Amino acid sequence: MDMARSRSELLATFRRTATEVAEKDFNNVAETMSISELGIDSLGMLEIIGSLERELKIQIPDESLAGIQTVKDLLNAVESRQGA
Repeated sequence: MDMARSRSELLATFRRTATEVAEKDFNNVAETMSISELGIDSLGMLEIIGSLERELKIQIPDESLAGIQTVKDLLNAVESRQGA
């Protein structure tokens, strides 16, 4: 079983994944930034979430996705699924 990743590791994973999916540099993204502020549309967000789910071997329930407005919201959703 994989160990849960720390918050800083999750943020680094999000930055790398978002950079790969959106082909933009997200290395300086802060948790407080909104997803729309980053210029990520809903399709891009679904791609990022899918990639995170595969890499981290988690499943974020669809009902949780609607509440994701910021990077922090996404990291909270990921954290809540680690070890679930």
